[in-house]
Amino acid sequence: MNHPDAPLKVEDLSAFYGDMRAVADVSMSFAPRNVTALMGPSGCGKTTLLRCLNRIHEIAPGARTEGTVLLDGEDVYDSEMSVIELRRRVGMVFQRPNPFPTMSIFGNVVSGLSRSVPKNDKAAAAEKALRSAALWDEVKDKLGRPATALSGGQQQRLCIARALAVEPEVLLMDEPTSSLDPISTLSIEELMTKLAEHYTIVVVTHNMQQAARVSRYAAFMLADETRAGRLVEMDETSKMFTKPSDRRTEDYITGRFG
Repeated sequence: MNHPDAPLKVEDLSAFYGDMRAVADVSMSFAPRNVTALMGPSGCGKTTLLRCLNRIHEIAPGARTEGTVLLDGEDVYDSEMSVIELRRRVGMVFQRPNPFPTMSIFGNVVSGLSRSVPKNDKAAAAEKALRSAALWDEVKDKLGRPATALSGGQQQRLCIARALAVEPEVLLMDEPTSSLDPISTLSIEELMTKLAEHYTIVVVTHNMQQAARVSRYAAFMLADETRAGRLVEMDETSKMFTKPSDRRTEDYITGRFG
C-alpha cells in the first residue's frame, strides 16, 4: 500500500541475522498521523522490520539489511545519516517498560535532550511530554522520585513521554501492552489514538482486537518456507478484518492458525 505523503517508506527491505534472512523483500509506506498495525504470528519478522526502521536492528551481532528505508525522502542507512538524530526523529517504545533505573521520573523524560538546553526549557519539555503521555497529573508532585517506583502501566507511559520529549516524527511501538494488565492496556490504547493526531505510529501487536481498535491501517506478515518474513498484504484495517485480499490473512484473523 502506497501513501504518497508518507514520511516513512520501506522499499525492497530484507533483514539478516548472519546468514539467516528474517525479513524478505518488504515494501510498504506508513500513513502520516495514523496508526499502522503490523500483524502476524510469532517469527514472521514483525519486530525485526520495526527495528530496521530506526536502525536498532543493526545492534544485534551479525545483523544487516538490504534495501531502502526512507524518512522524508532520506535513506536512513546512508553513511551521512546520524544514527542519534535518526532515533530522535523515529522514537521507539519497547515491549517491556525500560525506564532508566538510576534516574528520577523527570530525569528519564529529559534524558534525550541536549545538555545545552536550559533548565527551564527542560522543565517545560518534560511537562509537555508527560501531558502528551497522559501521565502529568499522576506524577507532577513526585518528579524527583525514582522512575522504578511507578506501576508497570505508568512506567510504559513514562517511556512514551521520554520518546515524545525530543519531538519525533514517527513513534515505533513493539507490543507496548503485552506485559500490562487490562486497565493499563486500555490506557495505552486510548493514548495511541490521541497521539495519532500528531504522530505517525507503527505498532507491532499479536492482539487482533487491539489492532482493530487502534489502527487505521494494518499489514499482515507471514514467514515463508525458509522462515523469512514476507508481507502478505496491507490495507485499511476495516477492510483487512472484513474482506482481506488473501485467504491466509482471513485464516489468521479468524484464528485458524497463529
